[in-house]
Amino acid sequence: MAAATTKEIKGANDILGTGRRKTSVARVRLRPGKGQITINSRPLDEYFHNVQQRNAVLATLLQTGKREEVDVVVRVDGGGITGQADAIKLGIARAMKKYSLDVEGILRDSGLLTRDGRMKERKKYGLRGARRGTQFSKR
Repeated sequence: MAAATTKEIKGANDILGTGRRKTSVARVRLRPGKGQITINSRPLDEYFHNVQQRNAVLATLLQTGKREEVDVVVRVDGGGITGQADAIKLGIARAMKKYSLDVEGILRDSGLLTRDGRMKERKKYGLRGARRGTQFSKR
């Protein structure tokens, strides 16, 4: 009989959170660390060039004061850059709520746990878009 070996599962201690915005979906993993943020295997500064989008991603960590305590690994797809940044923000907030139970009030008061439900309105038949009709022709 072979000896039983114990193999540590990679990411077994990670805290998971999912964030969505428009058509973007972000799967966030939080683990104790030194404050590194990786998005789709790239550093935060390399993935988001705009300061506003970087601040959206960092909002939860700065609000709770845990910026230097946790490493964040994100897999995000769909939508545009701004939608992805907001999806990551929600995913980090949901994971942080599980990571530290005492920060839920701070996150709730800051509005970081609320999903932004605004989506693109679908096109309707007989119209040129969601609401715009065709131009009226007198003759």
